Amino acid sequence: MRIDKYLKVSRILKRRTVSKELAVNERVEINGKIVKPAHEVKAGDEVQITFGSRRMKIRVLSTEEVKRKKDAVTMYEVLEEGFVTDETNMI
Repeated sequence: MRIDKYLKVSRILKRRTVSKELAVNERVEINGKIVKPAHEVKAGDEVQITFGSRRMKIRVLSTEEVKRKKDAVTMYEVLEEGFVTDETNMI
């Protein structure tokens, strides 16, 4: 599944256009590499998203196409979450 679609389906981000915009602006990394919106994500990948002053690192658990809202949180595991003070630090 494409990373922009995954972020929307898993309900990490509300809209696919927002997740696409983040990827275009190099704010999405998979396994430590900056990726484009069409990059395929698979179970086991570690994804880091920076939006605004917030940074979130997750591990992908599943890439099912359709999930109910209440079951969306089972698609990923949060590894780190915090706020960015500058480009290299996270609180």
